Parts: sequence; C-alpha cells; structure tokens
Amino acid sequence: MAICLLTVQSCEIVNDIPYPIVEATITGFEVEGQRAQEAGGNVQATINQQNRTVTLYVDDSVNLSELRITRLTISEEAELLPDSASCKDYGHFPREGFESLEDLPRSMDTRMDFTHPVRFTLRTYQDYEWTVTVEQLIDREIVMENQIGSPVIDVEHRRAIVYVAPDQPLDAIKVTTFDLGGTHGEVYPDPTEASTYDFSQPCTFYVRYSWEEVSYEWKVYVYQQESSGATGDVMARVTTASLSGSIQNGKTPVVEYKTESESSWTTLAASAVSVNGTNYTADFTGLQAGTTYQYRVSIDGMPGEEQSFTTAPATPLENGGFEQWSEEAAGTQTLYNPWASGATSFWSTGNGGSAPFIGSITTPTDDSVSGKAAHLQSRWAAIKLAAGNIFTGDFALDGTNGIITMGRPFTTFPTGLRFYYKYKTSKVNRVKVDRFEYMRNQNDSCHVYVALTTDKYVVRTAKEESFNRKDPSVIAYGEFASNQNQSTYKQVEIELEYYDLKKTPNYLIIVCSSSKYGDFFTGGDASEMWLDEMELIYE
Repeated sequence: MAICLLTVQSCEIVNDIPYPIVEATITGFEVEGQRAQEAGGNVQATINQQNRTVTLYVDDSVNLSELRITRLTISEEAELLPDSASCKDYGHFPREGFESLEDLPRSMDTRMDFTHPVRFTLRTYQDYEWTVTVEQLIDREIVMENQIGSPVIDVEHRRAIVYVAPDQPLDAIKVTTFDLGGTHGEVYPDPTEASTYDFSQPCTFYVRYSWEEVSYEWKVYVYQQESSGATGDVMARVTTASLSGSIQNGKTPVVEYKTESESSWTTLAASAVSVNGTNYTADFTGLQAGTTYQYRVSIDGMPGEEQSFTTAPATPLENGGFEQWSEEAAGTQTLYNPWASGATSFWSTGNGGSAPFIGSITTPTDDSVSGKAAHLQSRWAAIKLAAGNIFTGDFALDGTNGIITMGRPFTTFPTGLRFYYKYKTSKVNRVKVDRFEYMRNQNDSCHVYVALTTDKYVVRTAKEESFNRKDPSVIAYGEFASNQNQSTYKQVEIELEYYDLKKTPNYLIIVCSSSKYGDFFTGGDASEMWLDEMELIYE
C-alpha cells in the first residue's frame, strides 16, 4: 500500500512551466494635428522604451478631448488594451496595432481624450503598461507697427502686453498679425481688418479656438518703450552657425562678425539675413572649426553689443583606417577585435557570436588602400546567417542572438562620411523572416549608414529589431547600399541629412554590413565587403 501511494504521489502533475518573457512595446504613434515641439524640430513622437512612455505634440487645429489616433504600431505578439475611460467608443477601439486608418474597418473609432496622460496596456504573457502624453501647442503671435520684441502673453490670466517704439502713436497702430487664438482660432474684433487700431487704452478682445464654440475674453495692453536694439541666440556648429532673435518691427538688422584675432568686421550678406515681423534669423557659413567668433547686430547704423560664440570642433573618426586590431582565442578559433590590445573599444563586431563556431566574420586584411582594412564576410552558421559587420558600439550575446548597443559619445556636427570600399555580392539564399522571402535569389547588398542621435540605440536580433531612422532620438542620418560587384576600391561619400538643426547630438552611430538585412539573418552566405580609410566630413 505504501509503495502504491508513493507511486501515485510521484505522478502528480504540477503546473510549474514558466511563461516566456515576451516584452511588448509601442513602436509608432501618430495623431491628427501632430507637430514638432519647435519649428524645424522632429515631428515624430518621442518613444522611451525603458520608461514605457510616449510624448508628442499637436497644433491648435484639433480637440484634445476627442483626438484621433492615425497610427499606432506595437509588437506583433501583443494585444492592445486602451484605457476604457479615455476612449470615445471603447467597444470599437482596435485591439491590435495599425499603420493607418485605412487599414481599419470603418466601424473602428480611434478617438481618445488626451487632456490628461492616457494609459495603454500591451498584453503578451505579461502586461506592459505604457503612458502616452499629448501636449497641445498654440502659437499665439502679435505683430504691430514699430513693435519692439515679442509680446508678453499671459495665458492663465488671458492678457497680453506689447511694446512699441516711443514715436509710435498708441491711438493709430497698424496690426499685421493678431493670433491670440492660435493659427486656426478667431479673434473679435479683428484689429488686422482695420487700417489702424486704437490701443491708447487697454483693449478687450474675444478669442475662440478652432475646436470650440465658446469665446474667451482677453485684455491687450500696448506701451511705448525705448528699443535696446536686437537680441539673439546662436546655435553654432562646425563650419556654420545660426543666429535668431527679436527686433523692432519694420527695422532691418545688419550683422557683422569676425574672429577674436581679427581687427576688422565682415558684414554678413543681406541674403543670409531673414526678417519676419519682430523675429529675424541670420546664417553664418564658411566658418573655422573650434574657433571663437565675435558678432554684433546694427540697427539704423548703430552697432549693438558685441557678443561671441565658438564653433564645434572637427572631431576625427577614431580608428577610421581600421589599422588597430587585437586577437584572442575562442576555442579552436580566433576572435578578432577592431581595437588595440588593452585599449578601449570604439568599434565592435558580431565576432563574439560567430568566432567559437565558424570563426570571426570581420577580420583585418592587408588588401587595403593603405595599411590594413576591415574584411566583412557573410557566412552560414549552421542555423542562421551571420553577416560580416563593424559598428560603433558594443555587442553582447543572448543565446544565439545578439544585443547590439549602437553609439559612441559624440557632440559635434559632421556633414557626411567618406570611405573606400570593395564588394563581392552573392545571391540571397538565406531568408529567416517571411517578409524578406521576395529577396531570395536576388543580389545581396552591402550597407553603410551613419546617424547622429541624442540616445544610444539598442537592437535585439531575437526580436527582429533594426535601426529606425525615424526614431525621435535621430538628429541626422545618411546611408549607402549597393548590390553590384566592385572589384577595386572605390571612394564613397554619404551626406548627412539633418532632421533637427536645434539639437546637439550625444552619440555617433556608424554601422557597416556585408548583407544589408543581416540583422534579420537574411542575405547571401558568400557576400564579402572590404572597408578602408573611413573619415568624417566637415564642410
């Protein structure tokens, strides 16, 4: 009896199988009326994967309480659960991601109340809570005849103060812009419709936003004030700089500049100076890297206060000639590293994953333009394609997959990337991801891209992730790809396209691969690429 009981007990089924960890993320988010936080900035939503937050901005054409989501992409494995209290129609809100409203049935309703942060739950085997914050930006602007500087606008108390020149009569002021309700709002009475308007006393206006029927009372005060000339701030890059500031309406600024060591001033061409009401911009070009300049702005022949700015340095690319290498044992194979022994790495490769099994797929070679070069080879690694690669950042293993952390500290502004390359293509014969099946038997492509970002960028090959040039952290981007054989070294220049000229980068990302879609384990297992004499361009 005891033996039988023990036997039965030993057959007890215990549900202790752990669920896999499948993290769910929001990869894209767009709404009606979406805009950049500042003019010339990035319109894309800022998605913070670590904190699981999304932040974006909208203009004054939309109603925050019934804002329509036009794009919401999430991890393929996840179910989308919106906050029911924020949905206009919870029962008809999509339960999966969508690229556009055209992808949804007509019955779907993606409107939500974003007057406060909204929570979304993404469900896989676990629940992941995300918070989406939408901020509405209303560009209130007033421009009057002989106005000095920008108006002081107090939104909370609904009042505005405007200063004009001492010789401007307050009872007869020409008004050209009066957008107290934003670009899409309305103001009554509208002072721009009259030839002049009397501001000798505080004036009352009624402002209505584009999405509301109700109007709000505003008070506008106009005072005379002595002008202190033009004011401005400079965004200095390497060989260029941008000056922006305020000026008395109707005046034309004359901008002069020189280096600290020079005695005479150079006048900036009138074509490089733009005036819009009480705001002006001036663009400096042909500057020297890492140099301090003085500048002044003259109004009516009266020079303003001398101020200064310093251009950013033309920082060279570390080990861009791929001369420095070290090696270490990896079982019976050799692991090659693109940095000198004992030195800190700037470049990295995926050799840490391939070396113990098939050897290093990125190696030094004497087949170069000068000295050594980097040789990138795509090879079949028994279960998946290993594409030859070299990039700025770090590589770590996650089982048989890689975790690629892209980016090295970098705070200056190159205009492009120059390098020499050779390439031997092969037919794509390894396809792991279904959406790339169409590439089978086509020529494989080599790929080089460069990006300046505010944050490091992490790619996990196990999740079939890749670099997204539209990520909000990307300030500038450029790329080169070719599926043609190149038997001798050829020089290539990649031009960087800047998405945001008002931000300073924190990181430089350069990624090179012998198979463009190697991060998806797709390519030809006989493709080879040679790289040498890579350098950053500053023009």
